[in-house]
Amino acid sequence: MEAARLSPGDPNSFSRPDLCVVRRIHLNLTVNFALNILSGSVDLSVERQRNDVHSVVLDAKQLTIEEVHHLETGKTLKYTLDGATASFGSKFEIHLPTESPECITVRIKYRTSSNASALQWLKSEQTAGKKHPYLFSQCQAIHARSILPCQDTPSVKAPYTAEICVPADLVVLMSAVRSGSVLHAEDSTLRLHKFEQKVPIPSYLIAIVVGALESRKIGPRSHVWSEKEFVDAAAYEFSETEEMLKAGEELLTPYVWGIYDLLVLPPSFPFGGMENPCITFVTPTLLAGDKSLANVIAHEIAHSWTGNLVTNANWEHFWLNEGHTVFVERKIASRMAGEKERDFEALGGWKELQGTIDSMGADNKLTNLVPDLTGVDPDDAFSTVPYEKGFNLLVHLEQLLGIAEFELWLKHYIQTMQYKSLKTGEWKDMLYSYFSDKKTLLDSVDWDAWFNTPGMPPIKPQYDTTLSDACTGLRERWVRADETDLQAFSKDDIKEMSSKQLREFLAQLFMQEPMPIAKLEAMDQLYDLSTVKNSEIRFRWIRLGLKAHWQKSIQPALGMVTEQGRMKFTRPLYRDLFSWDESRAAGLQTLEKKSAFHAFDHCRTSN
Repeated sequence: MEAARLSPGDPNSFSRPDLCVVRRIHLNLTVNFALNILSGSVDLSVERQRNDVHSVVLDAKQLTIEEVHHLETGKTLKYTLDGATASFGSKFEIHLPTESPECITVRIKYRTSSNASALQWLKSEQTAGKKHPYLFSQCQAIHARSILPCQDTPSVKAPYTAEICVPADLVVLMSAVRSGSVLHAEDSTLRLHKFEQKVPIPSYLIAIVVGALESRKIGPRSHVWSEKEFVDAAAYEFSETEEMLKAGEELLTPYVWGIYDLLVLPPSFPFGGMENPCITFVTPTLLAGDKSLANVIAHEIAHSWTGNLVTNANWEHFWLNEGHTVFVERKIASRMAGEKERDFEALGGWKELQGTIDSMGADNKLTNLVPDLTGVDPDDAFSTVPYEKGFNLLVHLEQLLGIAEFELWLKHYIQTMQYKSLKTGEWKDMLYSYFSDKKTLLDSVDWDAWFNTPGMPPIKPQYDTTLSDACTGLRERWVRADETDLQAFSKDDIKEMSSKQLREFLAQLFMQEPMPIAKLEAMDQLYDLSTVKNSEIRFRWIRLGLKAHWQKSIQPALGMVTEQGRMKFTRPLYRDLFSWDESRAAGLQTLEKKSAFHAFDHCRTSN
């Protein structure tokens, strides 16, 4: 039987905001580390969109609903909670009083499951400090419904407030501004923390973290938070945050979120970063010691406008979030380091996109820029396609319409659509409306090939290759060299290379036939690659060795998958370990031992 779309507006949400929409959220929850659950209540202020509507339809996943009542009258409300549908959870419909006004507030008393897909609970031994437990959330794409009953579609945006009760010796942060904390009136071992997010946000941006956290001020509106083991290194690594924020404001509009804090999560965090408003979550694998991986921060900062402020209406239009964000991220890079840096990153992204297309298949319809996600979990469809294919469409348009003109349109796009959600058709209509005098140019774009055709983009924009040429030249020298005569190489080969160029050099080598082990040994002796701290370089160096079946690479690979949980690294390394007879058993044994470490079973390969 063919899968059906869950609702008219969103194939992955049961909710019906077209009939009755959530306008405001208030959470009152207790964090229970003994049971690994959240319990308490949520108040949803809802607004009927038609007079004949007498219910509000929500999403819920693995939630135990204890009671629902009308907050203003205290009257118990009837509801139906359907059985679960695959990874999408359940349709949760609350029947509203027939004589109630257009806007009412319902209070839902509930508790989460200990297996809530949005929550990762860490025992103290899984943290850096080894003394206190830790909790963090990841609601994107459709996991907010496992934390609270809500309209879990990005087409619905609402401000929220929260009161969170936790052990008094732990700190709570949310994707909101902190508004104070007090000791619990009846239990001095607990503390109540209050939060307010005044800007309307989609449910996937609700976030919480609880742990033994410290902070350092890194700018006029920014702190970095982490366990004390990481906090000083993080403060150094992300010291350019304010410069990136100012570059974003110069390109787009004023920053509306008040604060921009960063949280360095424990090593098990499976992603590069997550753009939660007011508190970006990042992996400790960004702590390279030389700020060379801070482009991930530029990406998350860019989301403050593209994604968080202007949002895709459902996950089929995810490129509107990510393609624009990569475009803005690289614009920030060009303002800080020059156009050649932007083009260098773009060429690297094109290579990653090609690798994704080769892996998924050039005819795979999930490589469409606008895929059909009917019956498909958005996490299962996740890839670099919306990021890099979307970015290249925007660069193609920029080169077609003019850089200055396109930047003005981008600012107009944010100003016009801020606080709203949209689909690709609306985006295209806006583009045509703004550039009404350039309709002939826009008509020359093969929109169907860009949006609805699988595989690589129909056009590759022109990029400056200066910075990548140095990588290509060194790669060609190593490929051509006779392995019995490697005297022509020296440590000076990479003296003038940036960390990003060294990373690109290794990535290019990986695309070749397996390197002879003698060459790898010489390369390591000259360039000291086995001791590099930068996780991106280390990852590529290990993979290069595994591809060559170099025995020396097995232990570093096992070490890297053990000490961190970032899926961008762990998934390819496990695949490499499993594909070689000599490393397969050790890889399987490590995976079984560390399965609890990588607790999210819905992980994506992100930044």
